[in-house]
Amino acid sequence: MASDDLIEVFEGAVPADACAAIIRRFEASGQDQPGLVGGGLYPELKHSRDISISGVEAWRDVEAALTQAVLACLARYIRRYPYTLIAPLMLEHGEPGRRRRLDAEALATLDDAALDGIIKTIFRPGRVNLQRYRAGEGGYPYWHCELYPRDPGCDTLHRHLLWTIYLNDGFQAGETEFFHQQRKVPPRTGSLLIAPAGFTHTHRGNRPEGGDKYIATSWVLFNRAEQIFGKPAA
Repeated sequence: MASDDLIEVFEGAVPADACAAIIRRFEASGQDQPGLVGGGLYPELKHSRDISISGVEAWRDVEAALTQAVLACLARYIRRYPYTLIAPLMLEHGEPGRRRRLDAEALATLDDAALDGIIKTIFRPGRVNLQRYRAGEGGYPYWHCELYPRDPGCDTLHRHLLWTIYLNDGFQAGETEFFHQQRKVPPRTGSLLIAPAGFTHTHRGNRPEGGDKYIATSWVLFNRAEQIFGKPAA
């Protein structure tokens, strides 16, 4: 579904059978822990059971599949909103001696392989978190954005976009609700939500009713400056 609020939902980003398999593995793993927010454990703000799967060998295939699904839709998001990529940076593209500034018009002419290469140069995937919200009790009712300055490594300040893959539906409510846009995104199995990470897209996760809600969620982050620009001269 296309919109003009920078909130995009890509239906069928992950097949329904793959989503069901992830849920089964979540329940069989016994690895879930109380869900945290940036400041720690505050169940009155976020009430969930989470598994951080990034870098965990047993979950490597799931992490790779989810990351690939996000990357494919990220390219579509950037083609719709090219300034997601080019507004923060003065990018150039082309062969040595024939390079040109990458503006919105030039980006539109790039083939998929070229755009994919630029995306991977500028951005990196965040840590993937699987989450379960119990019916009638779970949720993330606190209005929040994804930028958070407490992290000493500053990774949370490198977050550019948020994403959520809904692993199931079949329950009521449980929407991702955006404050300023006055928009609720209902969960649909396999759909992927992408939106900006900053305060303009302050949001919350509403409580599911009549069934548990499962999601995978993370961020698209900028690569470190030394990776994009190279290390400064001594």
